[in-house]
Amino acid sequence: MILEFGIFIFLIFAGIVAGIVSVVSSMASLVSYPALLMVGVSPVYANMTNTAALIFTGGGAALSSLKEIKATWRKYLWILGLAMAGALCGSLLLTAFPGKVFEKLVPFFVLLSALLFLLSNDKNAYKREQLTGVKKLAAYFGIFLSGLYTGYFGAAAGVLLLFVLTKVTDDDFIVQNAFKNVIGSLGNLIALLVFVFTSKVYWNRAIPLAIGLFIGGYLGQKLIHYLPIKAVKWITFVFAIFLALYLGYQAYM
Repeated sequence: MILEFGIFIFLIFAGIVAGIVSVVSSMASLVSYPALLMVGVSPVYANMTNTAALIFTGGGAALSSLKEIKATWRKYLWILGLAMAGALCGSLLLTAFPGKVFEKLVPFFVLLSALLFLLSNDKNAYKREQLTGVKKLAAYFGIFLSGLYTGYFGAAAGVLLLFVLTKVTDDDFIVQNAFKNVIGSLGNLIALLVFVFTSKVYWNRAIPLAIGLFIGGYLGQKLIHYLPIKAVKWITFVFAIFLALYLGYQAYM
């Protein structure tokens, strides 16, 4: 009983940190996924349980940015549709692959997250530009791909989505970031529905993590105006590299 209570509190705390990190850098899974591994959940089920909890990050972020969302939500409907289709495909892929395959792929996903994260530090990458022809098709595919990645693993999927949003919408960063969080949360909801009917979610681990993520998502959207974003991003990047090395050692050694 004492151990379970300790795990419950630990996951709430991990969720708060992950929620803040999600809003600032779209890397919540780099905190919440290892937290689930630390309390004994196996890799594939940890990913599915993490997906269930991550839904609440977007809820908390949306609650603290209702003004921005209410004013511009209509223009994001087509983006939402593409991202949800991708999330459905990604979650179906996860349930189709054996657990060992996923475990061996995760270190590379984390490294990919770190590389995407480096892109997010390049201000030129987020400049608005008029898209035509191949670039426009690439942007559509990028939205679908971000959803696919959300459904399969998810760490830094928001970085990819935010990059595309800056190319296809002319809103300011705060609005784009708010919709990035909401779209990511809805993508996790699609994936969760697939997992509930085809696999297993550890709800006794997902619930405390979700409580923390909701709180962290709410706080993060408020704190983004005050946090030293550059410092948070570099700390997250370094953590991602070490996590990839650790997970790679576990999977291959």
